[in-house]
Amino acid sequence: MFEEPPPHPVVPYKPTSASRITLAHIMTHHDTNLLGTVHGGVVMKLVDDAAGAVAGRHSDGPAVTGAMDEMAFLEPVRVGDLLKVQAQVNWTGRSSMEVGVRVLAERWNESGPATQVASAYLVFVAVDAEGAPRPVPQIEPETDRDRRRLQEAQIRRTHRLARRRAIMELREKRAAEGFED
Repeated sequence: MFEEPPPHPVVPYKPTSASRITLAHIMTHHDTNLLGTVHGGVVMKLVDDAAGAVAGRHSDGPAVTGAMDEMAFLEPVRVGDLLKVQAQVNWTGRSSMEVGVRVLAERWNESGPATQVASAYLVFVAVDAEGAPRPVPQIEPETDRDRRRLQEAQIRRTHRLARRRAIMELREKRAAEGFED
């Protein structure tokens, strides 16, 4: 008789480096807006792609975008820029994760320092085959920078929850006063 192997142990923690990635993409004229610079939506898609890959790696399975908490465009991106999209998990909850993304640009044909052109924070939820939330491993910060990112992510989460609560309270109050939105 064959014995069944023991179930895979639940990984309670995963180091931040285990799912950190860098995605690189050269911007072409197909990516431009009416002003001749790269469309912000193109950069946002690359950010979402990189963050989704990180969330999937960290959670060992599918994860969906729950929110783009903050997206800041710092400099314009031009045709011929090589974008490097760096992403890592900053914080984990039961089934959700905050992924921080930094976007750097450098000229495709020059060797010079890269310029940070954007940054973003996204919240992903790990899902099972039926689309229901599933547990994720907690992160294990490895460096002082990782610990700082975790602390900042906890502050952003507190603000997200407070904002959601305040909006729901306002809507309930308006509904009780007879207003329909």
